[in-house]
Amino acid sequence: MKIKSADFVMSNSNVTNCPKDHLPEYAFIGRSNVGKSSLINMLTQRKGLAKTSGRPGKTQLINHFKINENWFLVDLPGYGYARVSKKDKKTFQKYITDYFLERLQLVCAFVLIDIRHEPQKVDLEFMEWMGENQIPFCIIFTKADKLRPKAIENHVNDYINKLLEGIWEEAPIYFITSSTSGIGQEELLNYIDGLNEGFFKETL
Repeated sequence: MKIKSADFVMSNSNVTNCPKDHLPEYAFIGRSNVGKSSLINMLTQRKGLAKTSGRPGKTQLINHFKINENWFLVDLPGYGYARVSKKDKKTFQKYITDYFLERLQLVCAFVLIDIRHEPQKVDLEFMEWMGENQIPFCIIFTKADKLRPKAIENHVNDYINKLLEGIWEEAPIYFITSSTSGIGQEELLNYIDGLNEGFFKETL
C-alpha cells in the first residue's frame, strides 16, 4: 500500500462523536512512551502527523487520521504509566473501553510493545481483556533498531510464550518495527491493505 494522503480529522473524548463515515478503522494503542506517535509518522511518512513528545501520556484524546481517503488510523491514549492524575487515568481508560466496545467500524487494533523490555504485566492484562471481549488485535513490537537480531527473537518468543500460558490457544499476528529505520512499514501497511479489501467486499 502506498500512502498518498494522511490528514488529521478530529480529536474527541467521546466515542459517539467519532467520524460517521462507514470506513474501516485501525486503532493504535500501547503503554505510554512506547513510540506510538513516531510509528504513526513512520507508517504515513508524515513527520509531524502525530505529535511526538518526551513526556509520557501526551496523547489524551481519541485522534482520527484519514488515510488515502478510505480508512482511518486511530491514535488512542496510552495505558499504564503516564504523568497525569489518577482521575485523568480513569477518564482515559473510559475512552479506551468505550471505543473498543462500541466502535463498529473498528477492523483491528494494534497493541504496541517496546521490544527492549521483558513481558510487562500491564500489556499482558490489556491483551487478555481484548481477547475476553473478542476484539481483534495484532501486536506491533517497536524500537527494533535498539536490539540485535538474536535479542529481538528472544524477546518476541518471551512475549509469545507468556501469552500462550494464559487464555490463548494460538499467538496473535505480530510485526517487528522501527520508526527510525523503517523496519516493518511495508509489511504492516500491506496487512492493513488486505483487511481493507475484505472490509469493502463485505459492504458491497
